[in-house]
Amino acid sequence: MLRVERIKEIIEIVKKDKAASVSKLAATFNVHRATIRRDLAEIEERGLLTRTHGGIIEDDITIEPPFSERSQDHYEEKQRIGLKAAELIGDDEHIILDSGTTTLHVAKHLHNRKRLTIITNDMNIASELRDAPGVKVIVPGGTLQRGTYMLNGMFTQNILQTLHVQKVFIGIPAVHPLHGLTHSEIEFVYTKQLMIKAAKQIIVTADHTKIGKISLHTVAPAQSIDMIITGKETSDANIKLFKEAGIDMIRV
Repeated sequence: MLRVERIKEIIEIVKKDKAASVSKLAATFNVHRATIRRDLAEIEERGLLTRTHGGIIEDDITIEPPFSERSQDHYEEKQRIGLKAAELIGDDEHIILDSGTTTLHVAKHLHNRKRLTIITNDMNIASELRDAPGVKVIVPGGTLQRGTYMLNGMFTQNILQTLHVQKVFIGIPAVHPLHGLTHSEIEFVYTKQLMIKAAKQIIVTADHTKIGKISLHTVAPAQSIDMIITGKETSDANIKLFKEAGIDMIRV
């Protein structure tokens, strides 16, 4: 097993069990304890997990749950975020809507726009806007991800590399004032990076459970974020930290 795969599985074990010992992990992966300690040191250095003196690691990482669970979680909050985000989208614009349960709520409020172009790798979003008369929808193809409505991979990325848009609305499982945008699945990172590169303005739509969290793989630094739209459930302390990092925060 490659080290990166082992580290990912260690994090998933901790996510499930809340804690794990060095000896248990060494036995699970059939490697020396020193190997596990080096893995844990790297994970801790990246701010993903915390080790105790007894060799137990405590969960402090976000791993995105399945789409079926996410679509119902914090539904009313996501509706509010989607409405506010849609208010930032005018006629005649070119916009990227990243795949996600919150960005889908953005799409629900765009039916009356005129001469609006939406690029999305989310089949739900494309379907939502299929009959909107003033909205052109571009779906950049790709491989359908199992258990989701997201298209990803080489075909998606080839199209995204050619685009220039006014705004991108990014969906992400974790956003932190120091570590920026992070994701638990490495195969989605490059696609999101290309979306960000294509846009003049980077807007993150994230419910309160994503705010201040860190996941395994870096997508983009905090400095790249122009604005975060989140719910009123997000704490004042988190809002303050992001504002101190120079990021506009809208809480709805």
